[in-house]
Amino acid sequence: MRTKHLIGIIILFVMVVVIWIGFDTFTQPGVSDLDGQYREVSHYRNENNTGPVVRIYAVYTSDSLWTDMEAYGNFMPHTKYGNTKVFFFKNLEQTPENIEPEPPYFDPKYQAFCIGKYEKTAMGQISMVKYPFGQVE
Repeated sequence: MRTKHLIGIIILFVMVVVIWIGFDTFTQPGVSDLDGQYREVSHYRNENNTGPVVRIYAVYTSDSLWTDMEAYGNFMPHTKYGNTKVFFFKNLEQTPENIEPEPPYFDPKYQAFCIGKYEKTAMGQISMVKYPFGQVE
């Protein structure tokens, strides 16, 4: 009888832990929790799976909330010893649709409309630069 109670308690404990893990997994914060609207217009990822993975994104944002833009960059995928760059644009029509692997990464005519650049380096250092190509007029 005592063994049945012990097994019941263990099963109950395991079920509580599984429910807790499931709840925690499905309630993680994400891009949808940020203020403003974010839309990934284009991206580039190199096909080199043996070396550093380079990811570059052009993202439209409805507002220039710098902390939310940095949080958006933190939500983007990053690989150890890789590099992730996110360029933010405030006007959807003036967001580049083609990203290149080499600088300047997109057509220079869009540089005037870039309001922010997030970068996470190979060693995990994060930087957020406002108006990386100069002030938008």
